[in-house]
Amino acid sequence: MIKVETLRCFAIVAATGNLAEAAVRLGRTQSAVSMTLKRLEDHLGQRLFETERKNRLTPLGQDVFRLAQQQLRQYDQAIDAIEVAARAPHGVLRLASIPSASALIFPSALETLTANYPLVNVELRDMDSGMVIEAMMQGRADLGVVSGTPSLNGLSRTALFHDRYGVLCRSDHPLALTGQSPTIDQVFATRFVRNALCGLIQAPQVQEALPQTKVTVHNTHSLLAMVRSGPWTTILPETVARAAAQDLAFLPIMGLDDRRTASLLISTRTRMPDLVEHFSRILISDVRTRFPDLAAGQGAAACGS
Repeated sequence: MIKVETLRCFAIVAATGNLAEAAVRLGRTQSAVSMTLKRLEDHLGQRLFETERKNRLTPLGQDVFRLAQQQLRQYDQAIDAIEVAARAPHGVLRLASIPSASALIFPSALETLTANYPLVNVELRDMDSGMVIEAMMQGRADLGVVSGTPSLNGLSRTALFHDRYGVLCRSDHPLALTGQSPTIDQVFATRFVRNALCGLIQAPQVQEALPQTKVTVHNTHSLLAMVRSGPWTTILPETVARAAAQDLAFLPIMGLDDRRTASLLISTRTRMPDLVEHFSRILISDVRTRFPDLAAGQGAAACGS
């Protein structure tokens, strides 16, 4: 049986191409490293390196190197999760999120989290972005997801995903029945309902039309009910449409290139930093895996102390 330590030894030698450097990184003597490699080659019955200098892999060596890296990565991730679980308090992880993220990415991420940490309770609350930020600033939430890219003291921020804006209407609305993307003028010529996310759109044509809107609805559930009733339309990010019922249509708007950024906020004063950090990695990985078209760059910004 090939041990993890043997795979790690081989992978480091293959990566460095040098026994001396690999021995230093492993904290072992060169002779011990060489003996480990010989035992691995004897076990496989084939050579892994073209020469004794260990700077060129055989075709088998290349396959073993690739597979070893995959297995070592999975092993190290499992050990990390185990150690985080051992340090995690048996308390309540408090989450606050905009509804679209709650519906789209939290169910799968929470399934992973609760399987790994069965003794931790989780509270998830749907809120608009302003309420999420307020909950974070007042210490009532450990992690939050908001629309936009706020910079706030005591919170670190990471871009979680990007999605385009479009008009949302009933599937039998005249805009939907044309089979074409409407223009901005056509959208605002309907019975348009303004919502808070419209204010994030920078397109001048939208900014000029918004003040003329007579109806504003802030609650997402009420907003969708308005649109579902028939004549009303609104502009929302695509993830909101994905989470909505099938009787609604999402149409890209001609000439509107703005995208909404959803940001992951983490309190620097959370009582369980290791657990929160681990859950943030679960969320980011889940978006990358399940929604690659939405995945954002993973640069984080620490905002204040």
